[in-house]
Formats: sequence, C-alpha cells, structure tokens
Amino acid sequence: MGFLFEDGNFALFRDGFLQTIELSALSALLALLLGTLLAAFRVSPVPVLRAFGTGWVTIFRNTPLTLLFFAVEFGLPALDVHFEHLTFATLALGAYTASFVCEVLRSGINTVPLGQAEAARSLGMTFGQTLTLVVLPQAARTVLGPMSSVFIALPRNSAIAGAFSVTELYSAQQTFSERGYSIFSIFFWVACAYLVISAAVATLFRILESRLAVAR
Repeated sequence: MGFLFEDGNFALFRDGFLQTIELSALSALLALLLGTLLAAFRVSPVPVLRAFGTGWVTIFRNTPLTLLFFAVEFGLPALDVHFEHLTFATLALGAYTASFVCEVLRSGINTVPLGQAEAARSLGMTFGQTLTLVVLPQAARTVLGPMSSVFIALPRNSAIAGAFSVTELYSAQQTFSERGYSIFSIFFWVACAYLVISAAVATLFRILESRLAVAR
C-alpha cells in the first residue's frame, strides 16, 4: 500500500482528491441554488412554472447520470457552447442533483402549516415574500436529514467525471491501474479519500441539525 508515497504518485492522488472536492463543492452550490428555484416553481400558483419544475424533476431524476454527462460534454459543444471539462462536469452533476434537492425541499414545504402562508398573504405579502421569508426557512430546517443524504452521495457521483477528462479520484485510480499497482491498494486509498469527504459532509449537516433543530 506504500505505492502512494513513491515519486509523483502522491501529487497525482492529492490533485485528484482536491479536484473531487472542488467539483463536489461547485456542483453542490449549483444544485442548492437551482433546486431551491425548482422547488419554488413546483409550488408556484403559475401553471407554466409548475409544469417546468415538474418536467425538470421528471426528466433529470429518470436520466442516468452517465447519459447526462454525455449530453453535456458532447451536446453543448455541438451547439457551439464551449467550456472547460470541469465546468461541463459541474453543470451535469449540479443539474442532476438539483432535481433531488428540489424534491427534498418540496417535501419540507408541504410540512409547513398552510395557515402560516395564509396569514402572510393576509398581511399583504406576495407569493415570493411568503415563500422566502416564511415557508422556505422552516422547510429547510425540517429536511436537513434527507438533504444530507443527497449531498453525501454527490462526491461519489462525481466519479463519473473522471471518464470525461476531469482529473479527480477516479481518473487518478485509472492512472495508477495503468502503472501496474495493486488494485486492492488503489481502491483502499481511493475509498479512504471518499470516506473522508463523505464524513466531512455528514459532520457539517450534523452540526447544522443540532443548531437549527426544530422543536417538537
């Protein structure tokens, strides 16, 4: 298992680890912003917005992530849209994860008593104000548990990006395999790296849950 500390190997592993963190963080941010917007669309009184939100969730939740990567990596350049591979990977992973964030948030919105929204509207608040100031803050606190599962899975999903020219843990694993190192040793270190990232995400959500817990 000591191959990792041979010349050049640690640098490759470190770069892959840091790239995985960067890709996961950027995708999580995009998913959170887009997922929140989609959740607002799903509960909007405007039929067109509801239809758009429903269509997005239906399509992206039922599309294999690998196929989505292919669509973004090869479809967008065909439309003369050119970015770095990391940007393409962020778009694909963020758009896919946003559909799950949307549904988790929507389930939280449904737990907020309808009377609170009605009271807000009786005070003259618009739908947008009611949603952002009254409903979403409460909904977000109630869904921290299931939301953590979505973001813990995200770094593992990012492994697909390694097949699309993004230097992350999966691509580092492929390079080590091509150099003839033991598969067991390679996967041991890669698994440890993913475990560290997942544990960090889980710890972050545990802290948020303890500080923002809803009194029952």
